[in-house]
Amino acid sequence: MTDTDLTDTYLGYIACLNNQDWRNLHRFVHDEAHYNGERIGLAGYRKMLERDFSEIPDLYFDIQLLISDTPFIASRLQFNCAPRGNFLGLPVNGRKVSFSENVFYEFLDGRIRHVWSVIDKAAIEAQL
Repeated sequence: MTDTDLTDTYLGYIACLNNQDWRNLHRFVHDEAHYNGERIGLAGYRKMLERDFSEIPDLYFDIQLLISDTPFIASRLQFNCAPRGNFLGLPVNGRKVSFSENVFYEFLDGRIRHVWSVIDKAAIEAQL
């Protein structure tokens, strides 16, 4: 897989998320997926995303920066959304907040196997 192929796959993955096309998530996420060091598998990954969209109805993944170095992707995602209730332990309660996520992915066999994610919680705290 070339860097261009990997980038195209990642763009397809983000489109899959934004469209909540869960039946095609397996095309992008490995059965043995890990999130921040914990093995959650494809089913756990899907459950995590479905919960995110349930708690944040206007969730949209906006790529701000994307670097591909096969088999890795580094991405900075921007979010402008209104989470219901508590989000990351903060009482957002439907207020619109903006924050970023820095995330690294490792691909295996053309699908995401490892994800390491850091969300800018301080940016949300500053807005509350």
